[in-house]
Amino acid sequence: MTEDRRTNEDRRPGADRRTNGDEVEVLEAQEARLVLPRFTYEDAWTLGTLLVGMAREREAPVAIDIRRGPQQLFHCALPGSSADNDAWIDRKRRVVERYGSSSFLVGARFRAKGTTFEASSRLDPDRYAAHGGSFPVAVEGVGVIGSVTVSGLPQAEDHALVVEALERLLGSHTAASG
Repeated sequence: MTEDRRTNEDRRPGADRRTNGDEVEVLEAQEARLVLPRFTYEDAWTLGTLLVGMAREREAPVAIDIRRGPQQLFHCALPGSSADNDAWIDRKRRVVERYGSSSFLVGARFRAKGTTFEASSRLDPDRYAAHGGSFPVAVEGVGVIGSVTVSGLPQAEDHALVVEALERLLGSHTAASG
């Protein structure tokens, strides 16, 4: 499934598309909670293979990208994904790099204001997409140092997959240090 189709599905009547401040608060709380004590090359590998395993269990046709700064540390395309997913990854990742927040949160903030990212950001929609699936990699005492992005599912599911994987990675860091 391409991201274009996902957008149409998310806009169908009855789709869960909260546009109030509650959604923004939930997404902001996720970002505040998902701050890692460190993010090494090994952590990128662990996070990437965790995402691959989760996606395979769910038979999710996704592409996965993990970056620290401009360096791509992990990339995987699973069966059913396509080059379109890589293009969506780039567009969603650019939103994280520009705003320092998840692509889903950025889109939610625009919706909470009664508009859309595409209509109000003044950014080229061929280069930026505030659709769920890209999340900032933040390190304690440092801030945002990179991103982890998934593309191939409906945007809320892309976002949720990344959040679940980051929660597991954070849990493994906490268990190792405690």
